[in-house]
Amino acid sequence: MDLLEKFIAHIKKTHLFSPNDKLLLAVSGGVDSVVLCELCKQAACDFAIAHCNFRLRGEESERDEQFVRNLANRYGVDIFVKGFDTEKYAVDEKLSIQEAARKLRYDWFVELVFNGPLTIDHGPIHLLTAHHADDNIETLLMNFFRGTGLHGLTGIPAILDYIRRPLLVFSKEELLAFAKEQNLDYVEDSSNQSSKYTRNFFRNEIIPALSKVYPQVRENLYANIERFKETEKLYLQSLAALKKKLCRVKGKEVHIPVKQLMAFNNRALVYGIISDYGFQERQVEEVFKLAQSDSGKYIQSPGNSYRIIKHRHWFIISPTDSTEAGNILIEEGDKEISYPGGTLQFETTTTKNHKPKTTNSGACLDAKDIHFPLLLRKWKTGDYFYPLGMKKKKKINRFLIDLKLPATVKENTWIIESEQRIIWVVGQRIDERFKVTEKTSILLGVTRREKGL
Repeated sequence: MDLLEKFIAHIKKTHLFSPNDKLLLAVSGGVDSVVLCELCKQAACDFAIAHCNFRLRGEESERDEQFVRNLANRYGVDIFVKGFDTEKYAVDEKLSIQEAARKLRYDWFVELVFNGPLTIDHGPIHLLTAHHADDNIETLLMNFFRGTGLHGLTGIPAILDYIRRPLLVFSKEELLAFAKEQNLDYVEDSSNQSSKYTRNFFRNEIIPALSKVYPQVRENLYANIERFKETEKLYLQSLAALKKKLCRVKGKEVHIPVKQLMAFNNRALVYGIISDYGFQERQVEEVFKLAQSDSGKYIQSPGNSYRIIKHRHWFIISPTDSTEAGNILIEEGDKEISYPGGTLQFETTTTKNHKPKTTNSGACLDAKDIHFPLLLRKWKTGDYFYPLGMKKKKKINRFLIDLKLPATVKENTWIIESEQRIIWVVGQRIDERFKVTEKTSILLGVTRREKGL
């Protein structure tokens, strides 16, 4: 079976795209993308060409652009060309040249695929890139030495959103042989000979050195990629089952029992849970430390969008946006907090012989035994406090029943707690243990404004 037959069979077997789909081929002019064009042409695919001119190699970059324009003309297909000031963009965005080129390239591809001229007359458009088996092996090694989880060892995905990579099963050697057999012209990128770029270093130095010790290294690494893909499938299935068992979704929060999670003593499980909320692998160790911490401690996601709060026997993964969270941390120095019930304003003052004015819209508290961060949350079954004027504790549920509050008000009552001690049932009553007395020197005032007022 020749390469064209293998190509067509592979497309059918993997359902990478359908015969009627419009394809946009990313073409540099090198042998890989030229072979991809020829295979698509011989397979009677409907395609157009996209070429990026990064203007990094002077006249050579202009030569490549003209070559690809001529290629599109020979095939009689549409071509889209975009020039970039890659070096300036890299400096402005503080990126390496490789990272800058990748971002510029794929941002433009998204524009073409979803909003370009081709979208007017066609349905689904797939972008095809010419990544092949050798690229996949290089990616595996780069990820391994950079430090990665299991997913990074599965190589380059054949399907990723709008992108299709039909050459991943073919080696560079096979592509070169096909180009020679078909008398295909292509251009050489002189920068590929330089090992200053990471991928080129692995391609030109590392893999050839490994081949001297293990002659079958390319075949072995490619086989490992397939093994890692199968292993990842099992991992994801197990992870999904454990998430279902451990994670309790409450609104926009996730509650996880600390003891049960820690009993697995498994970093991969912890990362599999927290990564969904923007936490990084290096923070897994912080989660283990948080399990041993006092209630009220927390860690923040790098994007500042989520927190993992230790609350008694639970981890609570909660949005940082307090209007979406059910458990809201109040830091020392916070002046105002928004929450689903409205807003709370905080003010700390020194006082002597202060006569407190605790009302439904505000609370005056002795700050001496109040420790930050405070936790603002809805009350739940089992909560209790010492209502102002009483020496015995009372469950919140009974307290609200005795007030004869409407069911909707009762259900939407919030409390503020400090180190697991409730200091105020918001809008109702403070705790006797935090009342202001003649000995109070620092007063914490909290003013409540209901939503919509």
